[in-house]
Amino acid sequence: MTETAAPTRTARTAHPAFQASERLAGHLQQLLVDLTDLHLQGKQAHWNVVGKNFRDLHLVLDEVVEAARGFSDDVAERMRAIYATPDARSRTVAEQSSLAQFPADEVNTGDCVDLIVAALYAVTGTGRRIHDEVDEEDPTSADLIHTILERLEQLAWMIDAENRVANSSLPRSWSE
Repeated sequence: MTETAAPTRTARTAHPAFQASERLAGHLQQLLVDLTDLHLQGKQAHWNVVGKNFRDLHLVLDEVVEAARGFSDDVAERMRAIYATPDARSRTVAEQSSLAQFPADEVNTGDCVDLIVAALYAVTGTGRRIHDEVDEEDPTSADLIHTILERLEQLAWMIDAENRVANSSLPRSWSE
């Protein structure tokens, strides 16, 4: 009886087609941290907003939370796809976020509008700041940033309109 040798598997070492540089990973990490903080601030606002038009703002804050949570997951998964390690632990977010801290107490609706719009624009500011360098190295990650900017700027415009008066007020500059 002839013994048949079991087929041998040759050990292959897979190499990723693309691997993020330290700079690219750092840019995406900053966006991840800011999106995670936006998600947390949106929930804080959602739970503690009071005043006129409460229900409308309460509901739109859920949209902010949903967008921020979804986009943070997209960014983290993109980081893993290009062999970067995302870090959105609470301590990391607290230490690295570029968003101003949200109040711990109840917040009137008008103030809440201003605070959440400022947070939205802080995140989009990060996205715009890192975009060109990300695009140079990884257009796919830059496309993700485009999607994030489009949705968060839309939400900022819609929420900011709550505090505006038709034909007599201009949107406030959030880059100050």
